Amino acid sequence: MEFIALSTKPRTRTGKGGARAQRREGRTPAVLYGPNTETRMLSVDTVELENTLKKHPASRTVFKLALDDDTGSTENLAMLKELQDNPLNGALLHADFYRIDLDRKVSVQVPVITTGKAKGVELGGMLQLVRRELTVHCLPDRIPRQIEIDITDLGIGEAVHVEDIQLGEAVEIPHDVNFTIVTVLSTRKADADEEEGTEVEEGAEQAPGEQAEA
Repeated sequence: MEFIALSTKPRTRTGKGGARAQRREGRTPAVLYGPNTETRMLSVDTVELENTLKKHPASRTVFKLALDDDTGSTENLAMLKELQDNPLNGALLHADFYRIDLDRKVSVQVPVITTGKAKGVELGGMLQLVRRELTVHCLPDRIPRQIEIDITDLGIGEAVHVEDIQLGEAVEIPHDVNFTIVTVLSTRKADADEEEGTEVEEGAEQAPGEQAEA
């Protein structure tokens, strides 16, 4: 998995006044924190962060933060824990980064993608994607970009459940119940076609007897 480099600068002035000053300079106030580590007050270039988030999903991207201070330049791996923006104009207000360890698993949301066309849909059923995202637990360098589910053989009334998904031992989907991810629902058209098929079948069975009576 690719780690996304993001440059930062130390931030000494805190509070609303300091945050406004950073934004006027084209920078977004940020903080870096994590277990067994010192919290760092930072700022990142707003345009750089916006362009990065346009190309990479915020919830499952691992950032390689370059920290420059009096002790020298270091790199820290982190994930974006929270991003605050202005609800009126969408301007970035603050970013919270959580420092991670490559040897410690993280929990992230991964999108679910279906492939193929379900045979149940071809028979008139309706595909319903119940879960568009799934929480996965894995090491930072094993985060999947997406979870693909082949629905080609899915018939009407059938479903794919979480325990049907195999992502390998390195990626776990935590769950307490075997919940549904995607299913094909019956529709009026599908029910009508099924009834019509049954009537035709019964008519075919009766035809020889009717001919015998004639």
